[in-house]
Formats: sequence, structure tokens, C-alpha cells
Amino acid sequence: MSPIVCVFRGRCAGLCYKPLGMWQHNYTPLGGSLGLSAIVAALPIVVLFLMLGVWRAPTWKAALSALATAFVVAVAVYGMPVNLAVISAIYGAAYGLFPIAWIVFASIMLYRLAVDTGKFEIIKDSVGSLTDDRRLQAMFIAFSFGAFIEGAAGFGAPVAVSGAMLAGLGFNPFYAAGICLLANTAPVAFGSIGIPVTTLAGVTGLPVLPLSAMVGRMCAMISVIIPAYLLVVMAGWSRAMEVLPAIIACGVSFAGMQFYVSNYMGPELTDILSSLTCIVVMVAVLKLWKPGTIMRLEGDKPVTNKALPHSAGELFMAWMPYLLLVLFVLAWGEPSIKVQIDRFTHGIMPSFLPKAAAGLNGVEVWGLHNAITRVPPVTTAPAPYAAIFTLNWLSASGTACFLATLTAALLLRVPHRVVGLYVATFNQLKLALLTIASMLGLAYLMNYSGMTSTLGLALAATGVAFPFFSAVVGWLGVFLTGSDTSANALFGNLQVVTANALGLNPVLTASVNSAAGVMGKMISVQSIAVAVAATGMTSEDEGRLFRFTIKHSVLLMMVMGVVALFYAYVVPGWVPVVPPK
Repeated sequence: MSPIVCVFRGRCAGLCYKPLGMWQHNYTPLGGSLGLSAIVAALPIVVLFLMLGVWRAPTWKAALSALATAFVVAVAVYGMPVNLAVISAIYGAAYGLFPIAWIVFASIMLYRLAVDTGKFEIIKDSVGSLTDDRRLQAMFIAFSFGAFIEGAAGFGAPVAVSGAMLAGLGFNPFYAAGICLLANTAPVAFGSIGIPVTTLAGVTGLPVLPLSAMVGRMCAMISVIIPAYLLVVMAGWSRAMEVLPAIIACGVSFAGMQFYVSNYMGPELTDILSSLTCIVVMVAVLKLWKPGTIMRLEGDKPVTNKALPHSAGELFMAWMPYLLLVLFVLAWGEPSIKVQIDRFTHGIMPSFLPKAAAGLNGVEVWGLHNAITRVPPVTTAPAPYAAIFTLNWLSASGTACFLATLTAALLLRVPHRVVGLYVATFNQLKLALLTIASMLGLAYLMNYSGMTSTLGLALAATGVAFPFFSAVVGWLGVFLTGSDTSANALFGNLQVVTANALGLNPVLTASVNSAAGVMGKMISVQSIAVAVAATGMTSEDEGRLFRFTIKHSVLLMMVMGVVALFYAYVVPGWVPVVPPK
């Protein structure tokens, strides 16, 4: 096995190592050259980009092709045993189906229930009663309401729910999907009750609050402009400026609360409180202020007379499925409740499953757990690579969404429609489910083979420019995995090790991984597949949506890279400092 070339030029404190475990990572398999190895490691990503952006293939075909490419590179170039490569891909696919696809499935099923019972028409009327302007509807649903769903559930649910709502309101499905993907950048770093930041803390060993504060300081700088950005994309500069008061109210209320909560309370409630503040402010603005001109969509019919107002009871019953969604997700996210549910699930798990030593409902992946050794400089010392699959099927956010759907069906007196809704939802999402499973299989195979670490190390070799390229690392991680949580788990420690070697504040680079990583969410293949399925488009539209979002994703990632350089070299005192242990 070829030795690893030290990309830190001897500044890694002499972290030498000897082979450990059954199979050991080698991050420079091509003659010890990091550059050549990185080029080969990037082949699956190149295949993915070519199939989506040039050959315009459906996402499921692109994902499967990239997975096949990664398998060949892992086995033929990296020397990964075939059995480990197969198990890694299956492990990733399983994670893609649960919990990620499960959340999407349950969210779309809830939406179909609202549509099939006619309640969504009343929801449309209630949103229309706030404003007839399509720009304000998009900002309210895609940004404000979508941010709340991100904070409560995450993992694709915001794009699924808000995208379906906008399409149901009459938006062009393509632009509904694109707007929701753009809007979803602002809250992702604190999504799903702050899981990305807490995961980052666990992986890096850094305290949660400094990381939360730094992520919030960077994300707030972007969040304040996202409402304006998505309306400029949707309607152009001049039409966007016609609703400038609403844009300012939306961006400032969300970003201001995001900054405050992340810095002084922690990551768990950042999205929830920020989005609720934004929703309240937006409702007040829409009640007290009207734009001078009303923007319509192409094909909208002129409004000759208003529909009769709905009673309070009708409005409550129409919004009731989504109110139940919020209640169930928040209850399921409450730590004390979650622990009790997990204890129950743990107790009924079959005894033959190899349960993990740490945490409830963790199952060791047979044949993969601790069968691979990660080595410096990715880790501080040689360490086995764990493979734990979490079977928290009852406490998962998707289960909360599903129970909300069942409860709503009972209260709406249509329980007999549940089976039909389930089948219809599966038929709608079957290709999206395949895409999600394939992409997570690709991500996990690249992780466990060492290919992703090779790419990260190549970017880490940029020296003083690393704060900018640390944004690229996080962006790449979210693009591959579709999850800021997974990207933090993947690259968080690499960011810290590199920062320490280069004399940078590790809190900054670790936080950049999360804050800049969210810009990759809009181009992640599984996010695009979810958006296409939620808005009723066909698989042929996925490549077009990827081409639409890629330029915005790269631009915003570069902006975050410049912000990272600003914090690193202009105002380093604004970055929290963690005293050495």
C-alpha cells in the first residue's frame, strides 16, 4: 500500500501510523499522488453532472450510473474489497429509504389527503385572502412556511410540502420547485430541531454553542437576502422591488431571530422561532400593506368576483392536517418523548440483531461496522470506521408525518381512503425513491472507500485560501448526500484537523462546512427528485431543474466562501474561540 503524502507539509505533528483493522483507507492510491487520485475520485461526480446537465438524463438513471462508476473506482483503484463495497452501497441505500424517503412519502401523502378531500381548495382561498400577489404567496409559502417545516422535520419535507402547495395554488410546477429549492437554503443548517449543528459538535468534539453561534452569524448574512434573491429569480429586479417592504420584513425578521437564537439559545429552536417570527410578521404586513400592482402568473384568470369567505370552522378543518403535522413533529422532536419512544422501540427489536453499544435502536451493519480503518490526516489517529444503522422507525419524523395523516383522515371522516392514498403516493414517488436510494448508496460508497476524503484533502491543500475552499468541501458534501447533517458527519472532523494544521480557528472552518454546505442542497439529486415528484412533474424535468439551480448554488456557495475569508482574515475576533483542553 502506498504511503500517504502529507498535504500539510510536515505540520500535522508527525501523525504517523501503521495498518490497523481489516482494510485500511489509502487516500492517494495512484502512485501516492493526491492530485491524480482526486481526479479519479471525482469521476462519479463528473458522470452525475454530465448526465444531468449535458445529456439530460432522468435523475434515477444519472444516480445509478454514478453509483456504478463509484463502484468500479472503489474496487479497481482504491482496492476496496468487493463485499465491503456492496455492503456500503446497500447501507447508504437503506438510509436513503429510511429516514429520508419515509419523510418525503408521508409528507406527500398528507398533501394528497388535503387535495382529495377538497380541503386544499380552502387553504388556497385562505392564502389568497392574505394576498392575491403571486410574489408574496411564493415568499410566504416557500420561505416562511417552508422554513418552519425545515425546522420541525427537515430531510426533504419542506420542499415536498411547500412545493406541492405552490403547485396546487396554480404556480408553474417547474418554478414552484425551483423557488422552493432556492428558499430552502436559509434554514437548512438548523433543520430538524438543530440536528446538523449537534451532529457537527459530536463529530468534531467542539462545544455546541460556539458552533451554533458561528453558523448563525454566517447564515444570517445570507438569510436576509434570500427572500429578495428568490423574487428576483422569479419575477425580475423591477417586479421584485415593487414588494420591497415585504421583502425587508421577511428577510430581517427571519435573519434577526436566526442570529439571536443561534448565538444565545443554541441550535435546537433556531429555525422554529425564526420561522414563526417571520410568519407572524408576514401576516401582519400582508394585512396592513398592499403592493401598488398585483402580479399574476401566465394563465391566471382575472378575478371578477371574490369567493364567499369561509367560516372559521371551515378554515380550521382545512388547515387541520398541517396543524396536526406541526403538533406531531414537535412532539416527536421533544427529547423526553423521543427517548421514551426509542426505549419502547428498542425493547421490541428482535434479539438476533447486532445492537450497537451506544445509543438506542442502533444496529451494527454486519460485515461493515469497524471493518475499515480511517487514518490521518482525515482523523487525528487511526480509527475504525463505524457503521451503525438507526432503526428508530417509531420516533422518526416520517412516522410523525404519517401519524398526522392517519389522524387527519379520522377527523375528516375518510379513513377508508388511506390505503388508496398510500398506493397513489407510492406510484407518484417510486422513481424518486429509487433516486434517493441510489444517491445515498453513492455517497456512502464514496465515504467508506475513502474517495470523498481524497477530494476533501485535495481541497485542504489550498493553504491560506482554505477558508474559501472549506465552503467548497461543505457544498460538495451536501451535494453528494443531500443532507447538511450527513455532510457535517462526513467532513466536519477534516475541517478541524486542517484548520489546526494551518493555524486557523477550527470553529470557523467547521461552521463553514455547515453554513456553506446548505447551498448544495438545491442541486442534490434527491432534493431535485423530491421537488419534481411533489409538484407533479415528470422525470424528464429533473435535468432541466438541475440546470436551473446549479448556477444559483455555485454563486451562493462562492458568496459564503468570501464570507468565510472575511471572518478568517478581516475580523477573526468575531469568531468564537474554544480554549484548548
